[in-house]
Amino acid sequence: MERKRFIKAIAFASLMPALLLAACGEGATEQKAAAAAQSYTCPMHPQVVQDKPGTCPVCGMDLVPFDKNNKDASLTLGESQVTLANITTATVTAGALHNYRQLNGRLVTDPEQTAVIASRVPGRIEVLYVKETGVTVKKGQPLYRIYSEQLATLQQEYLLAVAQAKQFPADARFQQIEKAARQKLLLYGQPEAGLQQLLQAQQPDPFITYPAPVSGVVAELQAVEGQYVAEGGNIMRVEGYDRLWVEADVYPGEAAGIQAGQAVKVVVAGWEQEPQAMTVQFLNPALQSGAQVLQLRGTVPNPAQRWRPGMQAAVLLPSGSKDAVLKVPADAVIRDGRGAHVWIETAKGKYVPRPVKTGIETFDDVEITDGIRDGEKVVVTGAYLLYSEYVLKKGADPAAHRH
Repeated sequence: MERKRFIKAIAFASLMPALLLAACGEGATEQKAAAAAQSYTCPMHPQVVQDKPGTCPVCGMDLVPFDKNNKDASLTLGESQVTLANITTATVTAGALHNYRQLNGRLVTDPEQTAVIASRVPGRIEVLYVKETGVTVKKGQPLYRIYSEQLATLQQEYLLAVAQAKQFPADARFQQIEKAARQKLLLYGQPEAGLQQLLQAQQPDPFITYPAPVSGVVAELQAVEGQYVAEGGNIMRVEGYDRLWVEADVYPGEAAGIQAGQAVKVVVAGWEQEPQAMTVQFLNPALQSGAQVLQLRGTVPNPAQRWRPGMQAAVLLPSGSKDAVLKVPADAVIRDGRGAHVWIETAKGKYVPRPVKTGIETFDDVEITDGIRDGEKVVVTGAYLLYSEYVLKKGADPAAHRH
């Protein structure tokens, strides 16, 4: 009996190390399996996947862990997360969609609102009241004061003509001479009030101040104080920006579909949400020097002078339209190398990526030919945040879930 107990004890003792080793092996296997289940990916490049932490070989970002066994294609966000991500939706509707062809253009000063200020009389500029460009001037505001001996001579002639007309009131010839001398001073810029002062003082005044003939911005100064200028010599250029030209480049092959009087839209860079209506006023029949393009021209109002000449603008030419098509806002469509997809809100806080096929596009909307139905809700703002959240949680590109 004792012999049997001894043999069992020896056998159990010999088997214990093997059992312990097997248990350790199973634990290590489970740990390895758990480690293998943990994978890492790049938030910006979900195609990068590895089984250990590191950095993305494409962009250098730190890799984040994700559960690759999670096959659910939807995302569920709490109310606070939706608010923080500024996620808004729009209902898919059917309606008309107008397509446009874009021409590159620019804003240009309207020459009809440009005034070149030139000296009325020859003389010396005593005072420039505006000494730098970019200054806004109002109509009637003094611009410069000039000393002119010729003006003094004309004033003296006028005083003599007035005296002769008073001395011989019955002589029509002296009356005509007085009127001619008066008209000459008016043409040289002498105001009516200045003529009355001249008659009261009975003394020529060689100094005269010229006011701004128009309102605008001083774009160029061409004279300085103390400079002698000839009659008609340029002093400054004033530009008005209440209305601007829009010039766009047109290739000769596209010119056949454009006519004067055609209605187009203009989108100024930085004001994409405020397209302006414009009528084509002119299409240059000759190619620009050194370029194989024609020039289209029109005019747009410039309220509050918020735009400046030289800014970029796009001219949108109508090139077709469709009626009763499914359309979504342009911001709702996300594109990548695999195609396009949108995010559908299937329930409150629950979003699913959906591949779609697109048709014609406008500045605001995109036609959807396949992938969604009328009445469904698509995510407009926050779609890219959902994309990032999907990659972080699932480690895959949502566009990969295509049917």
